[in-house]
Amino acid sequence: MKTAFATAIGASSQQYMVQRWKNGELTTTTDQLAEEVPVALVYNGVSHVVMLASPQDLEDFALGFSITEGILRDKSELYGIEVQLQENGIEVHLDIASERFFLLKERKRNMAGRTGCGLCGAESLTQVFHLPAVSNISQHSKISMRSVFKAHDSIRAKQALQQLTGATHACAWGNAAGEIEYVREDVGRHNALDKLIGVLCKEGIKGGFILTSSRASYEMVQKVAMVGFDLLAAISAPTGLAVRIAEEYQITLLGFVRDQQYVAYSHANRMTE
Repeated sequence: MKTAFATAIGASSQQYMVQRWKNGELTTTTDQLAEEVPVALVYNGVSHVVMLASPQDLEDFALGFSITEGILRDKSELYGIEVQLQENGIEVHLDIASERFFLLKERKRNMAGRTGCGLCGAESLTQVFHLPAVSNISQHSKISMRSVFKAHDSIRAKQALQQLTGATHACAWGNAAGEIEYVREDVGRHNALDKLIGVLCKEGIKGGFILTSSRASYEMVQKVAMVGFDLLAAISAPTGLAVRIAEEYQITLLGFVRDQQYVAYSHANRMTE
């Protein structure tokens, strides 16, 4: 068991023998399955959290998670990062500023096994809805609905792991013209967003909008706001709490973006034809 598990470490997908029943016939064939691997984020030598994630773009994931969790304020506070494959998972070692590490230890929560639900590990109800201050959004832009549709129409072709396995989410950044320049995939939608945020912060990308292949939950809206983006377009529905958070942060939140249509749940006036 241990050996079989270890062979999957570092691979985004693995091939398995399966039996398929189709059109009244049973056949033996192969299927490609997406992998999810325990990923430990280790700050200045101290393990902080273990996540289950797709083992790709883990440096982007670590940076994005660190910023959206408030561990780091920006990429300048990350001095180095190293991905280490272990027998039972992957460790991502981050060397961060001493001040941020001290603050991390002060507010450290019991987050082992967290799944990205946004509440796991919170110590009280007050902590759940203590929203971080967001000052990155300098001005709110208007986005053409045609740009959002264009990005939606092209995102599927850029989801290589999803096409191979059918088991992953994707988050993408689209510019004002609707051209997708960055896409990140993961078995977890929160992880995919953190990976995307990581590369956007690393490259200093501003403006444009975020498109997700999943539903939009409240912490996804919060993550988008924390790094200065003001439009989140989801292929599925948002939750009621996500809409209220979008109003609070002045985020344009779109749902059911598909087939040349959308539903605007907040700040619909920023969408243009």
